[in-house]
Amino acid sequence: MIDVALAQKSGGDLAEHSLSLSMRQTFALAKRSTLELFRQPALVVPSMLFPLFFAMLGNSSFGRTTSLPGFPKVDSYLQFQLAGTITQGVLFGSVTGAAALATDIQNGFFDRLLAAPTSRTGILLGRLAGSTLFGALQTAVFVFVLMPFGASVSAGIPGVLAMIVSGALISLAVGALMSSVALKTGSAEAVQGTFPLLFILLFFSSAFFPRETMSGAYQTIAGLNPISYLVEGLRALSLEGFTASATARAILVPLAIAIVALGIANSQLRSRLRKH
Repeated sequence: MIDVALAQKSGGDLAEHSLSLSMRQTFALAKRSTLELFRQPALVVPSMLFPLFFAMLGNSSFGRTTSLPGFPKVDSYLQFQLAGTITQGVLFGSVTGAAALATDIQNGFFDRLLAAPTSRTGILLGRLAGSTLFGALQTAVFVFVLMPFGASVSAGIPGVLAMIVSGALISLAVGALMSSVALKTGSAEAVQGTFPLLFILLFFSSAFFPRETMSGAYQTIAGLNPISYLVEGLRALSLEGFTASATARAILVPLAIAIVALGIANSQLRSRLRKH
């Protein structure tokens, strides 16, 4: 009985040590991916500036469309477009993070991690952590830069915080999907080549116009497009205020997509591990 108890205690201590080690490794890899991202301004700056440029251009070009039948009641077109701007910026940043994972595969760093006693899941989560943090930062920057120009958030400070969480989850979801491409192909060019597809999906969504004002095939595509639901969850906080419904849509929709995307990415990681 004593031997059994000692064996159980030893096994429990070993499991606890293994979990602690895995968490430390994941944190170290997350720190690396975050610092790597911010040490390359050429990667960070475009994903910050281009969405702001498109927001100002869209507000100038489509500012009067808010009077169209079916358009929701807004203070300005920029208030309506804020959610689309956040999503656009997060798409930029997520592709950048996944391309960095593919670069790790190409230059052999990924193989060195596999040769070391490193948590396999931690390799993926560590890389995604940098993109997720960057997505939260992008969301905060877009909100506070555009707010003085008319992109008000009806939900107030609690709503802004919820939007930042939502932006981070969107980044996690898209980053996991793009990481699946990186793990499948091992090519940074292949990951970057998917960006035009994401850009097309963005413009065939409700990011820049409400679905109520659409008709025909465009409305059908926007209704099937998952990006529409990501955008509309964020937009609910901007337009409807800090309600349980708006908060749930802003957080639970990207969370559900992130869980599915992480499952796909983990499957691709296991597939690559089997090849090694």
